[in-house]
Amino acid sequence: MKFFQLKFFMATAIIFLAVAFWFIKGNIVSAQSDLDAKCQWDNITQNESKLSQSDFRLLLEECKKYYEDKSSQIEGDIKQTAQEKKTQASQIANLQATIKKVNNQIAQSNLIIKDLGAQISNTQSSIVKTDQRLTGIKAEMANLLKLRGEEDRRSWLEILLAEKSMASFFDGVMALDNLSAKISGLLGNIKTLKGDLETQKSDMSSEKKEQENVVVMQKLQQNDSAKKKQEAERLLKLTEKEYQSYLQAQNDAKDKVTKIGNLLFELVEVPEGGIKVEDAIVIAKEAGKLTGTRAAFVLAILWQETRIGKVMGGCYLREMDTGAGIYIKSGNRAPRTMNPTRDAPIFSRIVSDLNKANLLKTDVFNTPISCCMIKDGSYFGWGGAMGPAQFIPSTWAIYEEAVKQKSGRSLANPWNIRDAFLANAIFLQDLGAKSGDDTREMRAALRYFGCTTTWCEANYGRPVMTVASCFESYISKGSMSTTCESLIF
Repeated sequence: MKFFQLKFFMATAIIFLAVAFWFIKGNIVSAQSDLDAKCQWDNITQNESKLSQSDFRLLLEECKKYYEDKSSQIEGDIKQTAQEKKTQASQIANLQATIKKVNNQIAQSNLIIKDLGAQISNTQSSIVKTDQRLTGIKAEMANLLKLRGEEDRRSWLEILLAEKSMASFFDGVMALDNLSAKISGLLGNIKTLKGDLETQKSDMSSEKKEQENVVVMQKLQQNDSAKKKQEAERLLKLTEKEYQSYLQAQNDAKDKVTKIGNLLFELVEVPEGGIKVEDAIVIAKEAGKLTGTRAAFVLAILWQETRIGKVMGGCYLREMDTGAGIYIKSGNRAPRTMNPTRDAPIFSRIVSDLNKANLLKTDVFNTPISCCMIKDGSYFGWGGAMGPAQFIPSTWAIYEEAVKQKSGRSLANPWNIRDAFLANAIFLQDLGAKSGDDTREMRAALRYFGCTTTWCEANYGRPVMTVASCFESYISKGSMSTTCESLIF
């Protein structure tokens, strides 16, 4: 009884596992299908205006991973198909070699058949001539036999009357017998020759027939190899088509990854902890191409200003008329947070425009900006710099139009990573920065900072140039020194 219970339990368990497997598999396939639909490019672009910024970012990150995984999966299919292509191409080459070899064998066999045909023709001609000789000899032999018969029928009286002497009679008889013997021997030799010729002809005919059969077999092999080659070529074309299809699918997936990555870059918020150095390099290179500035120098300025997006302002503006604000961390009053006449109105307009375009979710009093500087316990200058590139509003307003023209967007955004990098590169270009000229880059860095004193050079200009050298090494070699790593990271 226990045995049957155990069998029933095992059968139930197997059925349960099978159902669970198909259920899980079905869910995975369904999830993949849902992702495929969700991550269609049209769907992504339509959701940009429908979803909140945080939800849109989640969608982009999910789809970016989906296309990255898809590209990796297709890579396996590409390698397998490439191996199949290689195998089929090798098979075609082998079949081509076999066909060529069989063609040579057929040509050789045809030459042998042709030669045997000529030999058989010559032998047949010899047999005909031998037959003619046999016919002539047989006629002579018949005449001799007739003469001998006539001699045998003569009486002794006729012989004695006809011959002058008995001796001459016997000489004639002996001569007739000798000639008959010679003709008989010659007849035997010619018959033997004819037999040999006929045997030779028969042998050559058999050999010719065998060679013709060999040619038939070789042609069958040739046709079989040709058919196999044709089939292999057909499969190769199908494999090539499949291979190109996989390549197209992978390129499409990679293109989606790039496009989605670009959209992620264009979102307002910089990822927590700043963007990755590799991503920053890509954007800096793009900005450099559009402006002629050195990517490593652009990165160095942004590193000095905000550690490439890690720190983008420690103050909030609180009073539009005085420009005073507060320190975000302590809540204490922060004098000179933003110039009230030069920058505050422009700042208000920028924030308002971005909010209307759904590109910013804060107001003028809750958007982080830089604080003013402190030296020897005294406040000097004005704060108010915005975003990863730390542009003050009035300077940003100068470069808004140039950023829009070069980026192709209808609204320039100082908190957008690409816009910030581009504006920074344009500004540095206007300040005289030139790739490969350290002196001009140092001067541009100090003018960017708004201070050209020895103290500013030591505390801003030189650190910028050192970091630029580190980034240049990373861009060109893919690595940097331990000193650079400790400095930048």
